[in-house]
Amino acid sequence: MDTQEALAALNLCIAPADEAHSLPPVFYSSSDMLKVEIERIFGSGWVGIGRSDRWASPGDFAAMDIAGVPVIVVRGRDGQLNAFANSCRHRGAKLLAGNGHCRGIKCPFHGWAYKLDGRLAGVPHMERAKNFNKDEYRLITFHAAERAGFAFLCLAQDAPGIDVWLGDFEALHAPWNLGELVSTRRREFEVACNWKPFLEVFNEYYHLPYVHPDSINDVYCPPDAPDDTAGAYVSQFGPTERTGGLLQSCQVDPLPTMKSLKGRNRNGVRYSWIFPNMTFAAGGDAVWVYETYPLGAGRCRVGMTACFAPDTVAMADFAGRVPQYYRRLDEAIAEDILALEEQQAGLNSAFARPGRFSPLLESNVAGFARWYAEQMQN
Repeated sequence: MDTQEALAALNLCIAPADEAHSLPPVFYSSSDMLKVEIERIFGSGWVGIGRSDRWASPGDFAAMDIAGVPVIVVRGRDGQLNAFANSCRHRGAKLLAGNGHCRGIKCPFHGWAYKLDGRLAGVPHMERAKNFNKDEYRLITFHAAERAGFAFLCLAQDAPGIDVWLGDFEALHAPWNLGELVSTRRREFEVACNWKPFLEVFNEYYHLPYVHPDSINDVYCPPDAPDDTAGAYVSQFGPTERTGGLLQSCQVDPLPTMKSLKGRNRNGVRYSWIFPNMTFAAGGDAVWVYETYPLGAGRCRVGMTACFAPDTVAMADFAGRVPQYYRRLDEAIAEDILALEEQQAGLNSAFARPGRFSPLLESNVAGFARWYAEQMQN
């Protein structure tokens, strides 16, 4: 199947969940399709890069790879989040690696130095260069934005409006006071699967009794119908028996329910997926967030963050009680990864074919497939 045939096959995904087909397997296994994704998905719209408090103070930075583009995200001295190409304007060396704190950005190769707003500040041994103007050599800048405690980046020169991209996202999630939550742990790891299935499995109920029978399946009740959303995201709420933040065998000492929540929101989990690559579960006592970044057609990097309400984090015994929440996240994700890597092996087969969705149990996945198909065909 060539690229045009594959893109045409996406027509079967542009339908309601009860009629739509899943994405053709070639979009999970082909390096050629990944190149199209980089151009039409990661290179044109907003990409989720995690919680804003990753950059709590001016000078806090994270160096990351956005679909093959090395990027620096750093909090400026004015409090604004800045994003730059991680490439020195001298001879292209990478400037920073990992996560950390800096007073400025200095190239380790030849010492060119930049301010936190990207301006070139210092250039050793350039006195004899004719017509050299430092103002013409600031770092290449990308768009960055923050909403509801989440951070976003756009590589395109003409970025879509972030509020148009998110639509009614903030209104739907207002009960959780997402912008006030405190991130208490972040993990990053790699998985031998395409970036999309990791997000898909997080957003569907279908797999729970088969992948998580002894860990979390008993906590989850059948979900509500999917929400009718406006914006580049999907969301679905589901009630729970006790809390979804703990393993089903370890429900004896849950953290308190968020004071902002009322009614059914106190006893359930809202699963939301901000397209293309960031998803989260908003429960009564905790919120956990994932981003995925493609490293190849069959491999991705994942960021996982656990968040809690400020008054919960301030509790005297929080440090002693929160590990059981981290254990739930780690054990469930380990079970998912085993299934995902086996799924990837099947998707790589020349005989893999698209399937159909369970309308109630996979509504978020169907919503993503519809959005993805539309973006890839534009």
